[in-house]
Amino acid sequence: MNIHFRQATTADLSLIFSLANKIWREHYPAIIGEEQVEYMLNTRYNETTLATSMDNSEQFYLAFDDEQPIAYASIQHNSDDYYLHKFYVDVARHRSGVGKIFFNYLLQQLSPLPTLRLQVNRQNIKAINFYFKFGFIIESVGDFDIGGGYFMNDFVMVRK
Repeated sequence: MNIHFRQATTADLSLIFSLANKIWREHYPAIIGEEQVEYMLNTRYNETTLATSMDNSEQFYLAFDDEQPIAYASIQHNSDDYYLHKFYVDVARHRSGVGKIFFNYLLQQLSPLPTLRLQVNRQNIKAINFYFKFGFIIESVGDFDIGGGYFMNDFVMVRK
């Protein structure tokens, strides 16, 4: 493995969209169903929405193995903490150590180490356990209306 990272730019929007399509279609149908996966990809991962997120100070990062893109993430700085909006690793790379390496890289980008929050689907046990290993705790439980009759049934997790 030759893992390396870089901050994404608007030139990477189609790459992020492509990674999202691959990862979401492989991992999330069993958790939220195919219809909600399609809705979220169409509304939250199209290039226009991703560009707007970047314009609104969401910083995107990409992970590569050699030249192969294998993961993406986005973090936004709020007034007194950071919010991890996205953290997704190619399903074929789960349990390979890539997620841990990538997450440690992201933490290094946040200096000094701040409070970090995120939301994770309550049925996504693999991800929840991953975040527990990094010192996150469950702060609250919520059902977040995302439109189209769909909800994100999430834990809000925090790492202080």
